[in-house]
Amino acid sequence: MDSEIAGLAGTAATTLVTLLTTEGWQRAKEQFASLWRRIQPERAEAVTGELEATRDDLLRAQGDGDSRTEAELAAEWQGRIRRLLAAYPDAASQLRALLAELSAQVPPGPAVRQQAIASGNARIYQAGRDQTVNRR
Repeated sequence: MDSEIAGLAGTAATTLVTLLTTEGWQRAKEQFASLWRRIQPERAEAVTGELEATRDDLLRAQGDGDSRTEAELAAEWQGRIRRLLAAYPDAASQLRALLAELSAQVPPGPAVRQQAIASGNARIYQAGRDQTVNRR
């Protein structure tokens, strides 16, 4: 069950962070805050503020060309969601329903994001699919 919870939390966090920079961000914020309100009502207000702060951080990072922040923010939310699900396993079905509703709003994008930094005499080979390297 732990790996299932971690996987669900990862999917939810990625969906959430992706939606925070789209037109659907308000709906995503409301849905995730509502989830917390049903499960941990005392935390709902704080979660709403954290979602807004996450959006601000993400927009600022994107404006600065910072590609790492999105993954870091998704990891933070994955931890929050995983802890919520670990404490309240029955919430998993509610989260799945929420994700099914929000998945239509996730914009299509590249399935893989690649980034590499080379220095000195290093060589980097990246491919989105098949690759053949003939070194001479």
